[in-house]
Amino acid sequence: MGARTKIEWAHHTFNPWTGCARVSPGCERCYAETRSRQFPTTLGAWGPSAERRITSEAYWHQPYRWDAAAEAAGERHRVFCASMADVFEDRPELIEPRRQLWTLMAETPHLDWLVLTKRPEVAHRLVPGLVDTDPSDFPGENPLPNVWLGVSVEDQRRADERVPLLLDTPAAVRFLSCEPLLGPVDLTNISAAVGPPPTEQWDVLDREEAADAALEGGYGHIIDWVIVGGESGPRARPMDIAWARSLVEQCATAGVPAFVKQLGSRPAAARVDLTEWPTAVVRAAGDGYGSIALRDPKGGDPDEWPADLRVRQFPGGAS
Repeated sequence: MGARTKIEWAHHTFNPWTGCARVSPGCERCYAETRSRQFPTTLGAWGPSAERRITSEAYWHQPYRWDAAAEAAGERHRVFCASMADVFEDRPELIEPRRQLWTLMAETPHLDWLVLTKRPEVAHRLVPGLVDTDPSDFPGENPLPNVWLGVSVEDQRRADERVPLLLDTPAAVRFLSCEPLLGPVDLTNISAAVGPPPTEQWDVLDREEAADAALEGGYGHIIDWVIVGGESGPRARPMDIAWARSLVEQCATAGVPAFVKQLGSRPAAARVDLTEWPTAVVRAAGDGYGSIALRDPKGGDPDEWPADLRVRQFPGGAS
């Protein structure tokens, strides 16, 4: 929860508070909820009726040091906010901490803040400003140029529900975290559920098509980045390698950066070409599928993957 993180696409994690509640199938094996049961004294209980614990004042000062270090190095550092909570959980006791978070983001301009939510309907209501009132009360541009807004997309239903809301919310960068990927996701035919009718279907990765949709439905942006990952842990649900490949191919076709984070603890495929998997042990998994056992328990070592999945790109040429 501190200065460095094992998350491959971020330099740091920051949690303004801890605690959350489940909202969709992607939450069923939540590592944060599991950790809260292991460390209830520090992380508190989980669920809609549990207390949300605001982190300490000393902890809130850390990003200022990260910002100074990034400036001294002439770099931009990415901060994942929040790994143990959802910034857009709609609770009255989080209004003031969320305002303070916005100020912190504005005052650390050398950090890119990656805010990932499963509640884009709340973000859509609160942004501009990631705040609950008039954004003119808060420092910085609106929206802040160093805030990346993302939604979790574990399957097609969640893509259809969440992506249009994300696209209709102001943000410097918009991204998807397709982790844990629990089913195939097609981003080329999303219904624009927000904005004036008629409802349109369009490719949210295609800049030209998105521009046309903007003229008709009020949209002006596309998805700028897609993260792909399988679920990890002893009770992980399987990820079909074809689902990950499809998302990588969709991004490549549209010229959108993709980042394959991990294949999860239970990657599987209908057909397994052993020449693509240098270290894998393949076992029959039923229904014609092969279960692919990798050395890395999270499937997080790209050296064990087929070459076409070794994709770790960032938007805007970041590294």
